[in-house]
Amino acid sequence: MTLELIVFIASILFGLLIYWRESNGNGMYRTFNKIINSKKLQMKPEDKTGFVYQQSFLIRLVSITFLFLIAIVIAQFLLPIDLAAISLFASMIVGTILGTYLAQLIFKSNEVIDEQSESLEGIVQETFEKGKDFIHDFKQKNLDKEIPKEELPKETPTDKEQKSARERLKDKGLL
Repeated sequence: MTLELIVFIASILFGLLIYWRESNGNGMYRTFNKIINSKKLQMKPEDKTGFVYQQSFLIRLVSITFLFLIAIVIAQFLLPIDLAAISLFASMIVGTILGTYLAQLIFKSNEVIDEQSESLEGIVQETFEKGKDFIHDFKQKNLDKEIPKEELPKETPTDKEQKSARERLKDKGLL
């Protein structure tokens, strides 16, 4: 089980390496394309397609399986140890395909980030400007709402000057 896990992780890294390598250049795929196809069917010079780069799942599966079949046949002839167990073979294929899709995800996310970085910069700049305007408006409203100091009443009758309740009632004619 440990050997299978190690082979699986190594094959994921191998899949990442294959995908990255084919994204930079597809010379081997072009060579096979020229050998196999007629002049009319050969790929265009600007086409970046490779064995796993920009291919569908089925083509990737066939290419990677064929690659590992060749590697296992060579290993059987060179090494006297039987390393070509079916579980290791399956782990290598699944791990490599998983690695190619992981690499594709990384490349796509980098492209999206690069495309959105300019618009993201504009959005951040607009947000800063709106924030500055909001703070300026907020300060202006606070200054407008500031309450002026209330003036004290000019003449406040003191307790001595006020009439008593009895005197007020007499003035009204109630007493």
